Amino acid sequence: MKDKITVLIADDNVEFEELLKEYMDQYDDISVEGIAKDGMQALEMIKSIKPDVVVLDVIMPNIDGIGVLEKLATQQMDRKPLFIMLSAIGQDVFVQKAVSLGAEYYIIKPFDVEVLVTRIRQLYEEKYLSAFSYKPVNKNMEFANADALDRTYDIEVEVTNLMHEVGIPPHMAGYQYLREAIVLTVKNPKMFSSITKSLYPAVADKFNTSSQKVERAIRNAIESAWARGNLDTIDSLFGYTINYTKGKPTNSECIAMMSDKIRISMGIR
Repeated sequence: MKDKITVLIADDNVEFEELLKEYMDQYDDISVEGIAKDGMQALEMIKSIKPDVVVLDVIMPNIDGIGVLEKLATQQMDRKPLFIMLSAIGQDVFVQKAVSLGAEYYIIKPFDVEVLVTRIRQLYEEKYLSAFSYKPVNKNMEFANADALDRTYDIEVEVTNLMHEVGIPPHMAGYQYLREAIVLTVKNPKMFSSITKSLYPAVADKFNTSSQKVERAIRNAIESAWARGNLDTIDSLFGYTINYTKGKPTNSECIAMMSDKIRISMGIR
């Protein structure tokens, strides 16, 4: 295992880049190898530095973040870096486009840098390390077939994609809380048995908030998603499990169904 996770920061705000680099450099397991001021420079540095992770701003001069992903999608690389997108724009069209082009995570500015560092570690471990040292978490968590053992499954990316499809606004606090709740229950279904006593406190502890705020924020995020009226998407994802005309699902229903959807799609049982 390598000593440090190498990171490239690409943002046209130089002051922001320097502050982000200074903050990340305080960690022993992360090394910021370069700073790019626009998309063109980012492409060049990705090829020369070969970073593990690229923190990429969506809005940049010359070539924007989406353009960088589009160009790299057409190129052959031994190992493409993980892409974490930064943006002050929370519109679904940008989020969905970035994810469709291979971005693993999308963070809306302003954000907690500690959360970014945590995501870098999690994504790196799940994407790279598990590919070479996979073993089931426990005897109840197995992959559906032998071929699946050769693939790297990233639960967080699957959850993010599903949430975007449903239309849960990524700029809301509840988005992060719901996302974390689904990830936790995919990994440990037993948390369903005690949502208020185990799941909400676990999410609250991660984001340094209260269980009550987590529950309320998740409720607001679900209500906002259902108010958007993405009937076709909701029906295609959940079928008859949720009847749109009878109202929105409860927090536990939404978490349970989305978690089950991820487990099925990933072959986890």
